[in-house]
Amino acid sequence: MAVVRLADVFPAHRNRVIGFAIGIQLSVLIVLMILFIWFGLDWLMMLVVVILPVFILNAFATFIIGRYALEPLDILSRTITQVSGQPHDTTMPVLNGTNHEKTGVKLMVDTIYSLTQRHTQETTDLTDIDFSTAVLDRLPGGIIALDQERTILYANTAAPVTLSQQGQKQIQLIFEKDDTLDNWLTTSETNHVSAQKIWRRVQDSLPGENDHRRVFDIFASYQKDGDGGIDTILLLFDQTSHYAVNEDNMDFIALAAHELRGPITIIRGYLDILRPELESSLSDDQRVLFDRLDVSTGKLSGYVSNVLNASKYDRRHLKLHLNEERLSDIYASVADDLSLRASTQGRLLTVSIPDNLPTIAADRTSLSEVMSNLIDNAIKYSHEGGQINVSAALDGDFIRFSVQDFGVGMPSAVVGKLFTKFYRSHRSKANVAGTGLGLYISKAIIESHGGKISLTSAEGQGSTFSFSVPIYATVADKLLSNTGNQGIIETSSGWIKNHSMYRG
Repeated sequence: MAVVRLADVFPAHRNRVIGFAIGIQLSVLIVLMILFIWFGLDWLMMLVVVILPVFILNAFATFIIGRYALEPLDILSRTITQVSGQPHDTTMPVLNGTNHEKTGVKLMVDTIYSLTQRHTQETTDLTDIDFSTAVLDRLPGGIIALDQERTILYANTAAPVTLSQQGQKQIQLIFEKDDTLDNWLTTSETNHVSAQKIWRRVQDSLPGENDHRRVFDIFASYQKDGDGGIDTILLLFDQTSHYAVNEDNMDFIALAAHELRGPITIIRGYLDILRPELESSLSDDQRVLFDRLDVSTGKLSGYVSNVLNASKYDRRHLKLHLNEERLSDIYASVADDLSLRASTQGRLLTVSIPDNLPTIAADRTSLSEVMSNLIDNAIKYSHEGGQINVSAALDGDFIRFSVQDFGVGMPSAVVGKLFTKFYRSHRSKANVAGTGLGLYISKAIIESHGGKISLTSAEGQGSTFSFSVPIYATVADKLLSNTGNQGIIETSSGWIKNHSMYRG
């Protein structure tokens, strides 16, 4: 079948109409001539005088009327040809007369142009969207867009987004208890027009849960009443391979620490037995040597505990057994060891923990490790001969425990990073031994008690580390209803299951 060009449609139709009109007139003329001959009339005279003039006038009238009648079709044909995109040599119709408005031809032409322009724009938009989507899906990192209701408007294929049982989109990320995306958005919506934040080392599943676990660094940007209904954009950078090195190292260290725990316990046991038997015959130098042995084994035992607890915490296997305890009794269990550490390092340790403070809900072993970590940290970073103040006081429904030193202190830029896993400032790396895990696991333990840990510091003036834990009376009912007594945090705030989900 031959291809028909739009530009040829109207001329062909016009020729058919004119040919049809002329054909009808010729047919009428022939019929009249036959009738004249049939009745014996002078057909030649009639043809010249009547029929031929009438035919000429009729043909002229047909041409004029046909042209007027076919003009709208001509205009519409040229308009469609113009917008069709096919090659043509027709000119764009010019509609300036009021007649075209009265007849509605101009309205029809404008409608054709408007619909064509809209279709072209929609097609262009769809093409742009398809192109943008294809580009975003090729990115190695995730992109998520949320509206004011925190509904997921868009997520590329690399984003950690899953479908709930109801078929709704939800973000699959595990944040720290108090540093969630949800909390940040609530604060930003209340206090800011725009805000940005970065999270590091955020995983989409726990270690060992699946073979495709990913760890992200996340950048979030919030803009109140953003364009296109997008209030929040998340950029997720997959850093799994980068953090895997640290995790592999941590696994190895945890394995080594586990193997060291037995020998360290034996060494401490022998020291505890040997020293009383030899005490009467020891010289002053030998007593100092035993003190240093006690301190060294205590430090090593603390390192091992921090490593093992950090490994458990990362896998959400850290279990706390909360009971009614007195803070003064917990401190008393480690007081001798801490006093010995301070004295051997030339530090003066002053303690002010009233016995009449309300009881707290605590895991004795874990909380004593936190106390040891904070005081040991103060010993490391204070000057020889410096004073370290240990105190406790009632603070609302909490008991606050504080360790104050007057040592080197630290700049404000460091304070926010200090509780990060493996973080150590350039000064401590060069001058002070440590693992970079003590404050990290201390924060985890305190938050697992339902409390908070904080730091105030000024460079050259010293630092004050504090933690607060709830009074037992405020959580007693919750503990009693928790038959496994595995800690407040598992039954309320849920850091073990803190998957911040946003439905779309």
